[in-house]
Amino acid sequence: MRLPRIMLAAPASGSGKTLITCGILQALVNRGFRVASFKCGPDYIDPMFHSRVIGVKSGNLDTFFTDKATTRYLFGRSAAEAEISVVEGVMGYYDGLGGISEEASSSDVAAALNMPVVLVVNCRGMSISVVPLIKGFLEYQTPSRIKGVILNQMPKSLYADMKAQIERWLPVKVLGYVPKVDDLVLESRHLGLVLPGEIESLKEKLNRLAAVLEESIDLDAFLALAYEAPDFTYETPELPKLSGEKKVRIGVAEDDAFCFTYRDNFQMLKDMGAELVPFSPIKDEKLPKGIDGLILSGGYPELHAKALSENASMRRAIHDAVVAGLPCIAECGGFLYLHRILEGSDGVEYPMADVIGARAYRTDRLSRFGYIELEAKQDQLILKEGEKGRGHEFHYWESEDCGDAIHAKKPLRKRNWDCVHGTPTLYAGFPHLFFYSNPAMAWNFLQKCSNDSIQPEAPAAEGV
Repeated sequence: MRLPRIMLAAPASGSGKTLITCGILQALVNRGFRVASFKCGPDYIDPMFHSRVIGVKSGNLDTFFTDKATTRYLFGRSAAEAEISVVEGVMGYYDGLGGISEEASSSDVAAALNMPVVLVVNCRGMSISVVPLIKGFLEYQTPSRIKGVILNQMPKSLYADMKAQIERWLPVKVLGYVPKVDDLVLESRHLGLVLPGEIESLKEKLNRLAAVLEESIDLDAFLALAYEAPDFTYETPELPKLSGEKKVRIGVAEDDAFCFTYRDNFQMLKDMGAELVPFSPIKDEKLPKGIDGLILSGGYPELHAKALSENASMRRAIHDAVVAGLPCIAECGGFLYLHRILEGSDGVEYPMADVIGARAYRTDRLSRFGYIELEAKQDQLILKEGEKGRGHEFHYWESEDCGDAIHAKKPLRKRNWDCVHGTPTLYAGFPHLFFYSNPAMAWNFLQKCSNDSIQPEAPAAEGV
């Protein structure tokens, strides 16, 4: 297949690749291209921003979660629906597992997809020194796949000379520069907390940024590099599928409090025969009728703790359903919601669903941040004893009771711990799961939903 594709990477985080990726995506959309975007690594926020604000189909590519063949499939399936695919790298181009390996780095993804790379270099405080910096990235690994360079925070007055020097000494094309654009910077709250009322103003800001990049970056040359990518092949993996005419219906929490979801996880559930039924724990009074299972995704329940707590009928409905045995996956934010008490971001403690009889509270630092390998210590909803999967943790909130049904281990490191409340009908814990790391996680869940469908009428817990 001809799948034009290109990656925007950088020497380090903070180089401006997210801002420039968003601006280029908007410029391509404005030109009328059907665009697909991808983010290297486990981050939910950038793909969510791309889809909500820029309006492009977006997903994750992660070679810790998936082997090369599966990574190619996940990319190819979405890229085949677009005219061009843009991949945003993560951290520094060669930074991978544990900070000591190139595995799961942007360069690892670029190799798996055999795609050209454009290096975004922050030139603040530099002039000719940018040449040896780029040279090091070109020569550190062969092939580097770096075909182009964009010079960020480069004055227009200096750009022509720097372009000439770089192209004189190095086998790479300089595609343009980005001047300092303080008024167009996307703050972290925008990337993480896009509220409906903000979207139009953000779209206006991105359109202004796209106009700047149309002037300062040779987008035709950028597109030419993408179209030079070699032909692409992938194989569709075989997945088990539920039998029978009746669809297994899974209630999926989707609103501003529960918005961290991997698109590929949901697609796998659909491919296995499930029907996903979205609902809002903030706005809806009760669960959707006739559901056979429940997914409470990650997100920002701490920011919406007051509204979630005030919706007492939904808290009772979820408590009753989960306690009575409705199969439920609750990751991170969903796990927080199942607690007896949640400390909101305002410092106030709010009653929640009281499935986990403990308090969840704010800390001042990230807890157990990063990739983890998971192994079941006992038979439970998503894994049988000894079965493994992969995921990641990213949370500033902590729990008085994290559970102990699964053993987690940091790859290439010695740190390990027990986590997760795991029963035959419940997965509730901080780890975010990626189903393609072991499709048995999704299949075990759906099998339980199919075999043990429950519509509970249990009494609510006192105080819920």
